[in-house]
Amino acid sequence: MPRKTSTSNQLVPIEVVERRILLIRGFKVMLDRHLAELYNVPTFRLNEAVKRNRRRFPEDFMFQLTRSEAQLLTSQFAMSKTSSRGGRRTLPYVFTEQGVAMLSSVLKSERAIDVNIAIMRAFVRLRLFLATHRELAARLDAMEKKYNKQFSAVFEVLRQLTEPASKRSKNPIGFIGPATA
Repeated sequence: MPRKTSTSNQLVPIEVVERRILLIRGFKVMLDRHLAELYNVPTFRLNEAVKRNRRRFPEDFMFQLTRSEAQLLTSQFAMSKTSSRGGRRTLPYVFTEQGVAMLSSVLKSERAIDVNIAIMRAFVRLRLFLATHRELAARLDAMEKKYNKQFSAVFEVLRQLTEPASKRSKNPIGFIGPATA
């Protein structure tokens, strides 16, 4: 079966992969569970292949989540139940971009090759998007310095729009009635 090379005719759409890239401990990573799903193998088989080739996966390629990180993901993304209720018994592993690339040397199916290509393209697109965002912020800074105070309100709004959601103020929306004592 020939490999699909066209981006419009991919085995796994890049958008699907992009939604599964998370930021944990300052690294862009993918969960073992998501990778196994993309590769169409059970999660324990993916982790088994990695454990047989542990030397290929140093700490900056793959690491295991702490219990608190796993609990946070469980609450945010409705991950599987805890082992006491019949779910996963081990803490999840996450793979950085380099770890995902290394998986291609461990998983040797045609699907693994195609999925790895899609994942690498998603990481590249994400990097380009972040670089463009930084470039836009730098241009705003330069324009703000160049033009006088009459545009300061416009620059303030633009700056707020380019900030990550976590840095924006948490002002409540809607009517706030008088405080009752």
